[in-house]
Amino acid sequence: MKIYGVIMAGGGGTRFWPLSTREEPKQFLNLSGRDILVNETIDRQRSFIDPQDIFVVTNRVQVPMLLERTEGRLRRDHVLAEPAARNTAACIGYAAMEIVKKYEDGVMCVFAADHHIRNQAEYTRVMRLAVRAAEETDALVTVGIRPTFPSTGYGYIKNRPVPGKFYRAVEEFVEKPDAGTARVYLDDGCYAWNSGMFVWKASTILRYFRELLPDIYFCLEKIGRAMGTPEEADVIQEVYPSIPKISVDYGIMERARGVLMLEGDFGWNDVGSWDTLEAVRTPDGDGNIAFGNTLLLDAANCVIYGGQKLIAAVGVQDLVVVEGKKAILVLPRAEAQRVKQVVETLEKNGGTDWL
Repeated sequence: MKIYGVIMAGGGGTRFWPLSTREEPKQFLNLSGRDILVNETIDRQRSFIDPQDIFVVTNRVQVPMLLERTEGRLRRDHVLAEPAARNTAACIGYAAMEIVKKYEDGVMCVFAADHHIRNQAEYTRVMRLAVRAAEETDALVTVGIRPTFPSTGYGYIKNRPVPGKFYRAVEEFVEKPDAGTARVYLDDGCYAWNSGMFVWKASTILRYFRELLPDIYFCLEKIGRAMGTPEEADVIQEVYPSIPKISVDYGIMERARGVLMLEGDFGWNDVGSWDTLEAVRTPDGDGNIAFGNTLLLDAANCVIYGGQKLIAAVGVQDLVVVEGKKAILVLPRAEAQRVKQVVETLEKNGGTDWL
């Protein structure tokens, strides 16, 4: 069965504000120093997916930038444009309907556009096994990451071995825990981080939409009937904004029976906020990660991202300082998750010009 890659690239990446903005969201940032995140994600899949079979789902307004920045990596007709953001269930259902209606069926490998992987060879090995599991069992398959520390920033997957099999059975999806619970999960050995990577047949996930999310499936069916006809674009524009907003995790994965998991240990990180950049950049001897025009004197454990202006950090520690095109961010490194709160406050108070 043919393998298709589906990359979700429509988000805003608010925790990387002020560098990530509505005009240039996180997936278009070069955080590693090698390439922008979406290009690294596309290239990563080429070890087990034909480049001609990779799709990207993005917001309609981002399509021109995506085509420009991806440098011919994608077929134009494999860029699926959402007229409105409706969360991951709609995004995945749209891609699944596209594959079933235009290519009959296939195994879908679903990824976020902004994750980082250190060990490509091990990643490829695990993903090939996940594809095999989806083909052989017709189950929903996810990839769980072997935890390396008691993280409170990730959801967890409780799982157990299946005798004689290379995959594991999912028992429960668990929300982000407190520190004490995270330590229990780490010591238990039966919990994995929820990576948000999924593998299944397109026809299988659509069956689950029909059973568990019938309102969404009704909309997807309307879109599917129009696919390949002159009315396709008009129907998507009319129907898509009315699709109920829900994540595929809440809507399907947590409710489905018989979900399988492959455990991954390949240096995964979702690079979710300014305090996680050591996943893609090596700190200096004082623990600092510095980009652009910076001067650090007696600074330690700081993240400093300079733009056109020089940022001089003297005698400070555990800070994040970022110069964006429209704003400057300064906060303790331990408070990096509160960047999202800044964005929400600006939206509430009419400060959208800074976003």
